[in-house]
Amino acid sequence: MTFYQYCLGGKLHLQTLDSLWSSTICPIENLIVNATLIHDGLTIMASDLVDEMGLQRGNAVSIMLNCQNIHELKNCYRKLADGATSLRPLGPTYWNALFGSLTDKYGNNWLLYYQDKLNKKD
Repeated sequence: MTFYQYCLGGKLHLQTLDSLWSSTICPIENLIVNATLIHDGLTIMASDLVDEMGLQRGNAVSIMLNCQNIHELKNCYRKLADGATSLRPLGPTYWNALFGSLTDKYGNNWLLYYQDKLNKKD
């Protein structure tokens, strides 16, 4: 989440498991119960806790980031691209928007998008 804070900006709030219970009840330290990244109208939440099946990475989820301007789009894409696999470089689309996608260094899929409201085709 600190990497995403670096890429997207904003304020990061972390709540650890050991902050909720004493070490005698919960001997596990530093697991994140709730991580919340807030920047303008963007909120991303995450957790280190998984059920007994464990963590299973896959392509079932992509995170769509609707940027407010071209500068934000290019800046976020550039930072997320560090160690990533580019699926589609930033470029224009047939629907009059700028769009790009990548899989970041943690295996998470990102779709980055910006459409100028003044030039939007209905």
